[in-house]
Amino acid sequence: KGKCPEDGWDESTIELFLHELAIMDSNNFLGNCGVGEREGRVASGLVARRHYRLIHGIGRSGDISAVQPKAAGSSLLNKLTNSVVLDIIKLAGVRTVTNCFVVPMATGMSLTLCFLTLRHKRPKAKYIIWPRIDQKSCFKSMITAGFEPVVIENVLEGDELRTDIEAVEAKIKALGAENILCVHSTTSCFAPRVPDRLEELSVICANYDIPHIVNNAYGVQSSKCMHLIQEGARVGRIDAFVQSLDKNFMVPVGGAIIAGFNESFIQEISKMYPGKASASPSLDVLITLLSLGANGYKQLLKERKEMFSYLSSELKKLADNHNERLLDTPHNPISLAMSLKNLDENSDAAVTQLGSMLFTRQVSGARVVPCGSVQTVNNYTFKGFMSHANDYPCAYLNAASAIGIKKQDVDVFLKRLDKCLKTSRKESKKGKVVNEVSNSNTGTEQLED
Repeated sequence: KGKCPEDGWDESTIELFLHELAIMDSNNFLGNCGVGEREGRVASGLVARRHYRLIHGIGRSGDISAVQPKAAGSSLLNKLTNSVVLDIIKLAGVRTVTNCFVVPMATGMSLTLCFLTLRHKRPKAKYIIWPRIDQKSCFKSMITAGFEPVVIENVLEGDELRTDIEAVEAKIKALGAENILCVHSTTSCFAPRVPDRLEELSVICANYDIPHIVNNAYGVQSSKCMHLIQEGARVGRIDAFVQSLDKNFMVPVGGAIIAGFNESFIQEISKMYPGKASASPSLDVLITLLSLGANGYKQLLKERKEMFSYLSSELKKLADNHNERLLDTPHNPISLAMSLKNLDENSDAAVTQLGSMLFTRQVSGARVVPCGSVQTVNNYTFKGFMSHANDYPCAYLNAASAIGIKKQDVDVFLKRLDKCLKTSRKESKKGKVVNEVSNSNTGTEQLED
């Protein structure tokens, strides 16, 4: 049926299945005589075993989704993977998606592929409307494709940074719809930024006949992000949405899924990919989903949501204990942010030092964001970089509840964060005393002079 099995398979069954696929490829035929320049020859037995002897990759030189006559097994693997992944996307909340394919590039380059495909449909267009999110790869995806990003600053509503819909529409009118390649929106993001207002953006795109590409990097694991995409497509226009394999399915980095509601457009994107492609990302995600089954994946989604609630309540308690506060970002379903005002009052160095302390104590993934840092990316200067705004009111720390997180991860993180905050406050107080003494001495010396 081309769907993810309800219950996961055991490892020996999966390996048997992969071996059966592999013997359908010509490089594994007994008595095969290869006289071409690419015959699936592998020098190392270890490499061959690592790939289950599926050496030919996927697609043909003109289409990543095409069938290879001499690699029937690899072609079947590709078709099955795309079909199973489509089933999971529907299960996760985007029920009306019609087509998708796994591409062996991470999210940024996959977005670039979408933009390059749109170039042929809109030859006059040179701008991409982009509600600001401080993450380099999604910004560079537009630059690499040869377009000019038009950055729309976010609006501060309470603690949350939200899409400025009026500014988006005003910019479309100012530039002219025919000169705009697409609107490039975002779902999953670091708090206090929250997912873009996809429904409103989709309606604007439909009204002005402008394509809409959604960066859904780690949104498959969030029912809220998937609901936004589903509703955006229902009320307006979404041409494609792109998500990472590693962040959503716990496989090695190197793959993404490009999905959409218009089957022919998704096929156009797959035909835009030049040459054949590695089968490794497809193989990894197929093995993972066969192992988990639909029920296993649904259970992981449920556990992630429970851990988000737990992380949120416990981080709030810790923030209260340190006279800080958990920022109120109810529209962000994955990431949380805790203020660092007490450290920020002393210096930016104290804030960034906290990040270093956490990292050296083996806390990975937590982001410490100081106020007012400036960074230039491809000749574009961002003020307040990493905070998604020019002047966010306070420094803060991010933590996320992503798929696969365990209660132990949360408990250990909070324990180490508590210790680091106590240490930082002590060191900050010492520094204050030293500065006060130093300043008073300087004042005395000036009087004497």
